[in-house]
Amino acid sequence: MTRIIFPMIVLAVMITTGCTQQKAEQSQERLNLSNLDRTVAPGASFYQYATGGWQEANPIPDEYARYGSFDVLREENQVQIQSLITELGTQVNPVGSNAQKVGGLYALGMDSVKLNRDGAAPIRPQLEEIAGAKDKKDIVLLMAKVSRYASSPFFGFTVGADDKNSGMNIAHIYQSGIGMGDRDYYLLEDAHSRMLRDAYVALMETQFQHTGYTGAGAKQAAANVMKIETELARAHVTKEMRRLPELNYHKMWVSDLNAKVAPFEWALYFEAMGAADLDSLNVSQIEPVKAAVAIIRREPVAVLQDYLSWKVINSAAGYLSDDFVNANFEFYGKALSGSKELRPRWRRTIDAVNGAMGEAVGQLYVEKYFPAQAKERMLDLVDNLKTALGERISQLEWMDDETKSKAQEKLGTFIVKIGYPDKWKDYSSLEIREDSYWQNMMRASEFEYGEMIAELGKPVDKTKWYMSPQTVNAYYSPSSNEICFPAGILQPPFFYMNGDDAINYGGIGVVIGHEMTHGFDDQGRKFDKDGNLADWWTAGDAQRFEERAGVLVNYFDNIVVLDTVHANGTYTLGENIADHGGLQVSYQAFQKSSQAESGKPVDGFTPAQRFFLSYANLWAGNVRDAEILRLTKIDPHSLGRWRVDGALPHIDAWYDAFGIQPSDPLYLPKEVRASIW
Repeated sequence: MTRIIFPMIVLAVMITTGCTQQKAEQSQERLNLSNLDRTVAPGASFYQYATGGWQEANPIPDEYARYGSFDVLREENQVQIQSLITELGTQVNPVGSNAQKVGGLYALGMDSVKLNRDGAAPIRPQLEEIAGAKDKKDIVLLMAKVSRYASSPFFGFTVGADDKNSGMNIAHIYQSGIGMGDRDYYLLEDAHSRMLRDAYVALMETQFQHTGYTGAGAKQAAANVMKIETELARAHVTKEMRRLPELNYHKMWVSDLNAKVAPFEWALYFEAMGAADLDSLNVSQIEPVKAAVAIIRREPVAVLQDYLSWKVINSAAGYLSDDFVNANFEFYGKALSGSKELRPRWRRTIDAVNGAMGEAVGQLYVEKYFPAQAKERMLDLVDNLKTALGERISQLEWMDDETKSKAQEKLGTFIVKIGYPDKWKDYSSLEIREDSYWQNMMRASEFEYGEMIAELGKPVDKTKWYMSPQTVNAYYSPSSNEICFPAGILQPPFFYMNGDDAINYGGIGVVIGHEMTHGFDDQGRKFDKDGNLADWWTAGDAQRFEERAGVLVNYFDNIVVLDTVHANGTYTLGENIADHGGLQVSYQAFQKSSQAESGKPVDGFTPAQRFFLSYANLWAGNVRDAEILRLTKIDPHSLGRWRVDGALPHIDAWYDAFGIQPSDPLYLPKEVRASIW
């Protein structure tokens, strides 16, 4: 996440999926013991021990940079969603209905003949409008217009909760405008970073030529864009600094922007963004916005036109002809991530439809695939986990009673969302026409923008969901103090409707505990029970928390993920704390189950062992070297291997369950293990 509007903290990379058919579900109600690699001792690498068989049986398909249990669920889901959409095509759908819109958008994405025939024509109107700019005023207007449907040029604008008045929506502007995802790609001088910069420039030259630039013109345009993006990247605050909410909150009057940020056509810009009456806002990162304004003021109009054109081209590439799609894949798929083959068109189109009309697809999905009883069992699990976390807070030796009392208040006010929204999004104003795939994606983006800008200055809608129901993920939002578990995650290997307690507490139970713990991680702990950025800790407790969190920072900093590249313990701290807390809290809740009390083995494993095996199987997967490097740079989550082999050495119960000894490579002396929640 580049800017945390309501800093929402998620379990893992967002992907969509659906439940499998009932017969398949029943076959998955037990742990699959073929996933194990019994040639490896649990204390040598529990990840390899628990998932090595899965890794061997599931080599990375050419179209993937990383392939794991998440991706398997995603593939199953895409088949189901394709079936739903195909079914829509066999019936008469009223014009303007969600069914007509979903089916129509999918059909446009699948029409390769039309896409290739149209070439660059769908983006021609936007590029011609940019080419018609005569002065800096036109550039400001175009900057605002482009940001409604493409990636934000120069800096971003959004609407979300006020960090210090979480019940109200305000405007935020934030650093943005680069195309490679992280500032380091532009600034580091290692061979890999230099290679990626060269490949990115080559991509831009190719795509500019696809839109009609001459070879020389494309080369100059790419150089202009690279110059601007590098200067933006140089001013960007680091990903580690973006994790500190107090450093990314600078609320001010619009009338003070010229003096406190930089002289700019602010009134013109906000009017173009649909916020003409804006009186105050949060400038998340001041220096990057100041640098962006300096670029706009300094660079010639022609250079700025190239940059704006690139924002349109790069955002549209996946929805245009094969020439654009293939060039885009050469950089973002092959060079940046290590994928060998482009994913099939139908799978890419399913993702696009999910992205554009997520709740419309989700409503169809829920009606057919989500069992109501799953929600009931989840509510029981959530209650049990809340009780366990409350017990653990009460028992903390390092926290005083004053802070404990406020922590309990925060836990007691968690909002819990499970399955799907009570109120579905209304897509009636979104038009899906037969003109082009890209123009419909533009309309979908502008529809979302219209919904967002309508919230400016209004109370925050606490019923709003920030993930569609078919998403295999979960999140915690500090500004609303809510935890959310979409229907898509309520299936194996996370949730077993008819499975035993051990595998459910080791799976979805840890996920629930993970999201709850986000309310008390290094970011979430800075927000109070009402979702406001406020310091509710005593000074001594805050210091002790930092010291204990530092144990995880140092531990993960020393993990070598590839060659000489280390994990980033600071950047991944929040997720590592959440994994640690999720394991501790869920295991404590599990201990109260009759299965745990009985200790009766199933399939040769004790209940405690099954708990940890279930947890490890959440992260089963294979990953390419290039993707390891990319994710280490941009993902606040540790790699799957280290969410197991990095997390479990700090969990006392794991040592007891598998008899881990001081001679085992993963063994940590008790006095150096992390102990927070």
